[in-house]
Amino acid sequence: MKNKYVDFISDKHLLTCIAGLHKSYLKAKKNITKRSFYSNKVDTIKLTFDSKFNNIDEESLIQTEILRQIDKSINNSIGTFHEQILGGIDGFEVGNLSGFDIKATNETLFADIKNKHNTMNSSSAEALFQKLARYADDYKKAKCYWVQILAKNSFNEHWKGEINGKEYSHSRVFKISGDQFYALLSRQDDALLQLYKILPFAINDYLNSIEQNKSTLSNSALDEIKSATKSSERSILDQITFENYSYYLGFDNL
Repeated sequence: MKNKYVDFISDKHLLTCIAGLHKSYLKAKKNITKRSFYSNKVDTIKLTFDSKFNNIDEESLIQTEILRQIDKSINNSIGTFHEQILGGIDGFEVGNLSGFDIKATNETLFADIKNKHNTMNSSSAEALFQKLARYADDYKKAKCYWVQILAKNSFNEHWKGEINGKEYSHSRVFKISGDQFYALLSRQDDALLQLYKILPFAINDYLNSIEQNKSTLSNSALDEIKSATKSSERSILDQITFENYSYYLGFDNL
């Protein structure tokens, strides 16, 4: 029976991967309290520039900042989504915290997946090369890949060059773009394009198949801050600055 969505993984597996990412979205969008919003110090100097230069009122600005925090937590989950998708291709599996993200079941391939090409500094890149080289040395038939789902170009090439002042190369360590890695595992050149084109329909099918909570997920952080301004008579930004930096010299007089 022909798959409804893509040719290289089952419909059931695709919907399971979508469900997993949906849970990550729901978790990220759970009520953000003032305490969690303040868990990383809020840069109210930057927010002041954002408000004035972008002509955004303070309330809208804080809502945008809350959404930015939510988005940051989702980015890691997108990488996991690709791992799960690729691990559903016949002959491959996910690492499940085993030191690699994807491997061939016959141990002829190991891969570490990064969603974006620029998510590593030089120290992280050096550690990743060394890890992949160890896999290549331990498994003599294995090719080992640094996968960049969102890369600047389409490529599949040896990963070699200078990292932190040291020359690195290995005959079976490669770097590869997302489109080519999808093509390599699925043996279909347009595999990533297939996934991209079908996602809106598969997501709709998934959402229609579940009983959704119609109540709006609200974040109480802004309400808590606004409530405090009623007694302090501070602006929203002044209230956030006071609550984050009242121990700074003079800031207790805001």
